[in-house]
Amino acid sequence: MKPERSLFSVLTRTLVLYSAVASLFFLCGIVWLYQLRLQEQRADAGQRLNLLLQVSLENAMLKRDIPGLMDIVTRLGQQSGVDTVAITNPQGEVRFSSRPELLGRKLDFQRADLCPDCQWDGKTPIERSDLIARGFVSDQQVLRSIRSVSNRVECSQCHGDAAANPVNGLLIVDHAAQDLRHNALISAMGLAGSGIIVVLGLVGGVYATLRRHVLNPVSQLRSATEAWSDGDYSARVAVSEGAEIAALERSFNAMAERLQLSLRETKARERFVQALIEALPDGVRVLDPDFRIVLANGAYHRIHGLKPESAIGTRCYCSSHGRSEPCVPTLNTCPVAMLKAGNTPIRFQASHRARTGGDVSVEVHAAAVDFDSPAGHRTLIIEIIRDLDAALQISHEQRLSELGQLATGVAHEIRNPLSSISILLHNITAEGAARASDENVRMIGQEIDRCLAITESLLKLGSPPASDPQLLDLGDLSADMLRLLRFQAEEDKVTLVADVPRGLRVLAADNDMRIVMINLIQNAFHAMRAGGSLTISGARTPGGTVTLRFADTGIGIPAADLRAIFLPFWSRRADGVHGTGLGLSICRSIIRAAGGDIQVSSVQGSGTVFTIELPDADFETDMKHGD
Repeated sequence: MKPERSLFSVLTRTLVLYSAVASLFFLCGIVWLYQLRLQEQRADAGQRLNLLLQVSLENAMLKRDIPGLMDIVTRLGQQSGVDTVAITNPQGEVRFSSRPELLGRKLDFQRADLCPDCQWDGKTPIERSDLIARGFVSDQQVLRSIRSVSNRVECSQCHGDAAANPVNGLLIVDHAAQDLRHNALISAMGLAGSGIIVVLGLVGGVYATLRRHVLNPVSQLRSATEAWSDGDYSARVAVSEGAEIAALERSFNAMAERLQLSLRETKARERFVQALIEALPDGVRVLDPDFRIVLANGAYHRIHGLKPESAIGTRCYCSSHGRSEPCVPTLNTCPVAMLKAGNTPIRFQASHRARTGGDVSVEVHAAAVDFDSPAGHRTLIIEIIRDLDAALQISHEQRLSELGQLATGVAHEIRNPLSSISILLHNITAEGAARASDENVRMIGQEIDRCLAITESLLKLGSPPASDPQLLDLGDLSADMLRLLRFQAEEDKVTLVADVPRGLRVLAADNDMRIVMINLIQNAFHAMRAGGSLTISGARTPGGTVTLRFADTGIGIPAADLRAIFLPFWSRRADGVHGTGLGLSICRSIIRAAGGDIQVSSVQGSGTVFTIELPDADFETDMKHGD
């Protein structure tokens, strides 16, 4: 993996590299052009010098001033930058030279003694400048200027006819090339220094511009993104001046605003979902296909004796079964395994292991939920876990509460006949056994029967439910319940009116029907805090059902609450006492288990009517007799 490099280092290195390469090519071109120009200037200067020397030579020759000509050649050879000055005749013999050792030397014009690529026939006029590797005497590189000296009419006496001999000789001047290279090197170094200064200035200017308009904004963006990755979702960037970077910064800020809003909405939804499942009385847990618990409510933790939120992230088989590996599907009902196969929602009973080590009997409702997430398609399993032990305890407590409310009334109901029996026995004892009247004995028997009837009704109410339905007479049943509740009605100033004829028979559990009647009657008492009347009536309908109506003159039920009164754990008693919220829910469960239904109608300020409809046990028999 390549090491990360900053944007500044990349831009700086790239800028310096390309600037250096461009400057190098530019410098090479300038040096080449300068050197070429310098050579041209040297050649031009040499030509001018040769021309001047030629004029001096011709003048001296015309005057036949040979010493003067020799002096001119010697003095020119001593000039700075001049290596050698020589004059040859057309045959190549050096006649005059600033270098005495060259005098009389024969130059071979056919072997390129003048220049590497030139040959001279001794007649054709020539004028050129060439860079020669070495001079006539020195081993250094020289710039050689060659110019032919033309034959003129005035020179014909010595050199013959100009037509036959057009050239009198050659004027050769060697300029020292070292001076040329030195000047070129100085110029190149000056140009290089200027180029470096220009490049440094360019790099500095570009860096300042990049720093202000690119690097600083990019650094802000990087800091903001790092803050977001660390969880600081309020991080924003200041908008700079550059159009492109400013557009990017505005886009980042707008994106950050939208993401922060989405995160807030997501967090709000999560809190809402968590609050929703926390409000449920049953345990709720959500599982992924790998048996991991992704969500669980407080009720689930309480059922299994776990610390709050400690189950989240653990495996379901570890949390609720105390196992280190998944349950065997063939031995245990596993919702994850079953719902993976595409089964419909399931319901089953199981035994879970609590953290304390005990077993908890539960009823589980499980369903699979498919949805698309940013990570792809997902399937989660939702389990609703009801603690059957707690539900049984609540139901038992409900019965005990209801029986406790009857205790006072039953005690008074039994006390009155017992007092009568005591008085009658006292009279019999006072009069003597022989004089005891049959009327007193009969009255004693009636009072004893009354006590027995009350206690029998109470025993039936408190007995466990029968496994099979029984044939019940609603008339007898309602009479028993009114007998138990008569004292409470008197205490609450409620007038009881019973109109349930005997012979209205249904198939149901005896004690369950008593629970239904006592709940509805006591609810009516609660609704009539200042007293009132309760009418219990029964009738047979032509459709094969039996109806039982409980109509009170209480304060009524608000319309908004009518649809909620049968929900478990929903409680809003008219007398202001907080109840368990299970009375009407149990009543509806009992009635529906018997094949019937319960309805309610109410008008606030006028009263409430509960109507029970049950299948008529004698309907089929009556139809046969009718046939």
